[in-house]
Amino acid sequence: MKSKELREMSDEQLQATLLQTVDQLFRLRIQSQTERLDAPSELHRNRRLVARIKTEQRAREIVAGSSQVPAAAATTVEEETES
Repeated sequence: MKSKELREMSDEQLQATLLQTVDQLFRLRIQSQTERLDAPSELHRNRRLVARIKTEQRAREIVAGSSQVPAAAATTVEEETES
């Protein structure tokens, strides 16, 4: 899955994809310890996908938080000047 596809997903879809990918990664790790994997590259691919999803989620948090920061920063500055 490409980053562009992840950006087009909703927050709920991202979370569901993350849970599914983490579960699949866990199963692959267990399978790699007990038997040979058919495609060892799947471990690498799933780790990368988890990282991409978490990066997109963090980017959304930052964007959502940046619109709230000026009001909070203004309050903090006012409190410091009153002291």
